[in-house]
Amino acid sequence: MMELIKHDVKINFVSKFSITAVISVILVSASLFALFTKMKYGVDFRGGAEIQVQFAQSMNLDNLRKTLVQNGFKGAMVQTIGEAADNEYLVKVLASEQNLNEVTDKMSAVMNKEFAAQGVNIRKIDIVGPKAGANLRISGFQAMLWALIAIMIYIGLRFDFKYSPGAIVALFHDVSIILGIFAFTGTEFTLQTVAALLAVIGYSVNDTVVIYDRVREHEEKHAGRDLADHINNAANETLSRTILTSGTTMFISLAMFIFGGGAIKDFFFAISLGVLIGTYSSLFVAAPVTLFFDRLNAGKAKSPARA
Repeated sequence: MMELIKHDVKINFVSKFSITAVISVILVSASLFALFTKMKYGVDFRGGAEIQVQFAQSMNLDNLRKTLVQNGFKGAMVQTIGEAADNEYLVKVLASEQNLNEVTDKMSAVMNKEFAAQGVNIRKIDIVGPKAGANLRISGFQAMLWALIAIMIYIGLRFDFKYSPGAIVALFHDVSIILGIFAFTGTEFTLQTVAALLAVIGYSVNDTVVIYDRVREHEEKHAGRDLADHINNAANETLSRTILTSGTTMFISLAMFIFGGGAIKDFFFAISLGVLIGTYSSLFVAAPVTLFFDRLNAGKAKSPARA
């Protein structure tokens, strides 16, 4: 395997934990504040209208979205559905419960007026009420919660339950900061975001498991050594792999974010953030939390002896 980092590198990651812990606490606290005060939810979670349209020719998504915004449909989302040759698109616009019918009528009129030359055909109109949107939002967060619980059980069975808290705290850290960045930047939280966060959870835990696996190997080979030494050795030995894997994934994700178009931009924005933050948390969140609980348990074990 190609090595960007020399195999005998000796970076003292553990010595940085006190600094990174403060940084992480600040970032997570700011993110949670933004999540509850600034988060901008999309049509799926706030309620609105979904219109499925078909054109006689291929349409540019950005131009279609721009036309809708110019006609007063703020926060309009447009995405392709089906095969590319079908030229079918799903358009989502925000609307309150009081003006859902008004918005759908206006949307139909705008479509028929602005895109008559492109052979527009309105195939289906669906309405998402605010209550349904709220329930969908709760379901999205529940999906992430169940994913975290399942991963905690997996880590406990795969390694030891002393590793589970570190993995869960790291994943909570990653998801919180991504949501916070979405809130601060005004990026809408949609079903695409939920899908991206679930992908990030899987990616991040895989990175953490690689380090945990190496830590366990060192514990078996060098029993009696301090866990901090095992963590440092494991992090250094997997550093080259981490940089190559994360760098490759980040390159592809950024390429899709920049050149993929508006329909998938938010998805790969979350993925790019997840790769960056997940790599950081595997080294500077999961490991120190595991070390903290290990020393806490060791202190409890010594307490009766002192008495």
